[in-house]
Amino acid sequence: MSHLVNAEIPMLAEHRDFFIVHKPAGISVHQQGDINGLMTLLKAQLDTDSLWLVHRLDQVTSGCLIVARNKPTASQLGAQFERREITKYYLALCDKRPKKRQGSVIGDLKKVRSGKWTLTRSQVNPSVTHFYDTGIGNGLRLQVLKPYTGQTHQLRVVLNSLGSTILGDSHYGGLQADRTYLHAWQIGFSLNGEDFHFHCLPDSGEHFQTPEFLHKVSAISPVAEHFSWPDSKLKRISGGSGA
Repeated sequence: MSHLVNAEIPMLAEHRDFFIVHKPAGISVHQQGDINGLMTLLKAQLDTDSLWLVHRLDQVTSGCLIVARNKPTASQLGAQFERREITKYYLALCDKRPKKRQGSVIGDLKKVRSGKWTLTRSQVNPSVTHFYDTGIGNGLRLQVLKPYTGQTHQLRVVLNSLGSTILGDSHYGGLQADRTYLHAWQIGFSLNGEDFHFHCLPDSGEHFQTPEFLHKVSAISPVAEHFSWPDSKLKRISGGSGA
């Protein structure tokens, strides 16, 4: 990760109350020892200490991330994450077809060994993920994911449980690749009576740059709502704001 110590964080949008940044793959949101995290880099880049992290992405995950510019905004958006009012879509590439082509995966996540998590049948504080699978050629599958909750390693564990581990996710036994192919593609929310929706394509990973991948993603509506996503009747479910 040393090559990211002084990386500049791409800016997707600037608002008086928040920034939307494109988090690079391979960098943590927080400092790790002497390795700068995204927030350290962003504060230096913008020459300010007045930044609040609203939610998290795994170190291996790239894509849309909200950073608040003041504490009230951080509190408002944090509460929306807790109430499951933030809309998120992710893209993942896998080399195996999942057990089912579409649907929902619901279950508790349990920490096991070596920092791994596993999906269980219990539903005490369950993770909820909706997904669609489609082939893009060259032996690869595209997963479009809509997580309703945001628990640690949620999407990585869900796809692993379906027999379709994310390409490059060696932590869960994925096929070796130049990166872990998980990307936070879109995020939508409301703030002070105004609706916002942001999206970005991955800018790293050879398989994320192929014509087959780009053609398939371009055929999907910008807000991915032409899929018949399951009705969110699960507002009783609680959990953290990570993804």
